[in-house]
Amino acid sequence: MSRPLHPTRILAGGRIFPTSESREPVEALAIAHGRVAAVGTAAEILPLSGPATQIDRLEGQTVLPGMIDAHLHLEQYALSLEKVDCETRTRDECLRRIRERSARALPGEWILGHGWNQNPWDRYGTAAELDSASPRNPVYLTAKSLHAAWANSSALRLAGIGAATPDPSGGSIGRTAGGEPSGILFEEAMALVASQIPHPSAEHLENAIAAAQEHLWRFGLTGVHDFDGARCFGALQALRAEGRLGLRVVKHIRSDEAPAAFAAGIRSGLGDGWIRIGNLKVFADGALGPRTAAMLEPYDGEPHNRGLLAKTAEELVDLGMAALDAGIGLAIHAIGDKANRVALSALEQIRAHEPPGAHLRHRIEHMQLLHPDDIRRAASADIVASMQPIHATSDMWMAERHWGARCQGAYAWRSLLDCGTLLAFGSDAPVEVPNPFQGISAAISRRLPDGRPGPQGWIPSERITLPEALRAYTRGPAYAGGTEEDSGALDIGFLADLVVLQVDPFGATPEEIAEARPVGTMVGGVWRYRDF
Repeated sequence: MSRPLHPTRILAGGRIFPTSESREPVEALAIAHGRVAAVGTAAEILPLSGPATQIDRLEGQTVLPGMIDAHLHLEQYALSLEKVDCETRTRDECLRRIRERSARALPGEWILGHGWNQNPWDRYGTAAELDSASPRNPVYLTAKSLHAAWANSSALRLAGIGAATPDPSGGSIGRTAGGEPSGILFEEAMALVASQIPHPSAEHLENAIAAAQEHLWRFGLTGVHDFDGARCFGALQALRAEGRLGLRVVKHIRSDEAPAAFAAGIRSGLGDGWIRIGNLKVFADGALGPRTAAMLEPYDGEPHNRGLLAKTAEELVDLGMAALDAGIGLAIHAIGDKANRVALSALEQIRAHEPPGAHLRHRIEHMQLLHPDDIRRAASADIVASMQPIHATSDMWMAERHWGARCQGAYAWRSLLDCGTLLAFGSDAPVEVPNPFQGISAAISRRLPDGRPGPQGWIPSERITLPEALRAYTRGPAYAGGTEEDSGALDIGFLADLVVLQVDPFGATPEEIAEARPVGTMVGGVWRYRDF
């Protein structure tokens, strides 16, 4: 144990687990200059205090390294907190909420919502239904997957979408039997309407993200990997300059912004402890919900549907080689087994061309379905599997319906770990709630908090252990973001980013972990949220 000169803060009397692998907790932890200065017994740490040292008595509570969400859409999550919540059990309830919001809106004001999912409904909604709910206002509602949208006739007219409008490349316009737009837009077709919605002002977005931090801290998050665009990047920089940014953000770059990033000389790892450049995000396919994820074989019951492949392996290699020349790694969105095979093939080729010592942190986002022949390939090429365990419990019945027997390769955390693949877990918020403890519960049990589908969970052979799940929310994202030297653990010299829980997860059931609510979240030695 080193002896710092009068730490600024001491946490004592708790059960402190410095890493996900820690088996025996320590009692106390000292902090100086925003970093861990010492760990040990209370008898060792308390005498280090000076006149200005703040001492926090933990009263037996548990301290873990701060949780890091490895895949989140920060701007979309922040703005979703202002939108109509469309994640309802019935379509009628969703329409009721739209009617209620519309009654309070000014004429012509956009009604925005998020979270609908047609799978538990009897069918997709229609433009006519939204017209009835909101006759004076354009309506645009994004699906839970963020890969489809539902719009009313006013919104479609503003976008110039009619019967003669062709499908855009990489997307499709839902149509009625008579060929008119149905109100449902898939993939790139969403942009036709989304581009007509006024952007929030810079000040509005900054304040929305600042408010969203409060929610994320209450979930125990101290860092996120963000996949939104340049507007979000600008808001984060403004918050950083104003001293209002209290989350550590690895900021990924969208592929449509690649030319500007390359020209500006932006590289992976550029930045500081608050905002750091990550990878170039590129889509290989769509999603399971709208059945646009690219498949090797057709979806069950849909013999002509193999989803949408957004990029071939050759196109991914071309983009990846340009990114490699610029010093930027790739983060490839791949959900279907064909998309994952294409992404793996591309990354293997890119990895083979990396100059000595470069070794960028390439990653595949979601990796939801793998063919058995492809399970070992990520580890062989040192590709991070950036996955969201809560997707498995949310999607299991939908996956069974559309993927059938192929689900044996779905959300294959155990198989990937056993091959040596590094896991980095997240939520994909606002697709799912950004609560890492619900994700941890799903990873170790593969069942919902209410116990479904049964004691052993869904495909129980793919469950992982609690330490492995914690590592995937701490050390895994730290490595993926290139910050493993000072984050993801509470070792001496590491950043003092931590979470305090009343429940000890090592002695709790998966259901108790899912219900755990942090009572304190610290980032850089500063309490960002505290309720003890």
